Amino acid sequence: MVNGDAGGGDRRALAVLAQHRMATTEQVHLMISPGVRIEQTRRRLVKLRGEGLIDRVTLPQAGRTRVWFVTRYGAEVALEWPELRDWRPPRLGADRTAARLRVGHALVVTEIALAFVQDARRCGDVCQPLDWIPEVYHSLGGGEALIPDALLYYRRKAKDGDGWSMLRAFVEVDRATMGPERLAAKISAYERLYRHVPVAVGRPRPGGEVPVEEWRRRYPVFPRVLFVLDGTGPAGMDNRISALHAGAKLARADFLRGVPMLAASLAALLRDGPSAPVWRPVTEPGQQVSWMDSLRG
Repeated sequence: MVNGDAGGGDRRALAVLAQHRMATTEQVHLMISPGVRIEQTRRRLVKLRGEGLIDRVTLPQAGRTRVWFVTRYGAEVALEWPELRDWRPPRLGADRTAARLRVGHALVVTEIALAFVQDARRCGDVCQPLDWIPEVYHSLGGGEALIPDALLYYRRKAKDGDGWSMLRAFVEVDRATMGPERLAAKISAYERLYRHVPVAVGRPRPGGEVPVEEWRRRYPVFPRVLFVLDGTGPAGMDNRISALHAGAKLARADFLRGVPMLAASLAALLRDGPSAPVWRPVTEPGQQVSWMDSLRG
C-alpha cells in the first residue's frame, strides 16, 4: 500500500494524479522520476491500479496511450496528506466514462504544468509538480465563482544568485472551444475578483476587522493571468489576442497596472519553454516578453 512505500514513489505518483486530475504514463514519469527508466513508473502505476487507488483509459487515436486518474478511493486517501492541503477536488475521483469525456482538456493542462516544471529545473528555479493546482475556487459573491484552469506557484532564483522571489499566476487554457468574445470576458471576471469584498453577515462591531478584498486573504499580491491558446492557426491566434486586447480596454486602469495579463500559443510555449519571450502582453500585444519579466509577484 501507499503508506508502506519506503521510497515515497507510490505516494508521489498518487499525489500528482490526484492534483493534476489526469496524466499519461510519460507525464507522470517526467513529473516524479525523470532520472530513472520509464518502466519503473509503468510498474508503479500498474501496482497502484491493482490496489484500487487509480484507474486508466486508453486513447486508441493516440497510439493506445494510457491516461491515468485517481479513483474515489484514491482521492479519499490523498485528501489525508498535508502536501495536498490546498487541493479540494470538485468531485471525489472519477470513473472511466467521466475521464474519457474530460481527457482532451485535462491532458493539455497537465502538459502545460509539466512544461513549467521542466523549465524550472533547467533554469535552477523551483516549481514542483504540486506547485500547479488546478481548478481553485474563488468566490465572486452572489453564488458566482471564478475557477481558473490552474494556479501556479513558481520560485525564481535571483539573477545574481542571491535570494529568491515568489511568482504566482492564474492560468487559463483556451483550445478554441469558445468564441473570442467569451474568452475576452474572462478579463472582466478577473477584475471582479480583484475588487470583490465579501459582504459581512450581521451588524459590524465597533473596532472590528475592516473588510478587504477576498483575494488578499490568500495572496500578498494579485497573481498575474496567463492565457495559453491552442486549437487555431496564426490568424486565429491573432484574432483571439485582439479580442483579449479589446477586453482589457474595458477594464479600469488600476486593475491593468496591478495585474499583468499575457497570452502565448501552446506550440510556442512547448517549443521554447515558458520562460522564453513567447508571451504577448494583453495590453501591448505587439510585444513579446517572458512571463517573469515583471518583478511583481
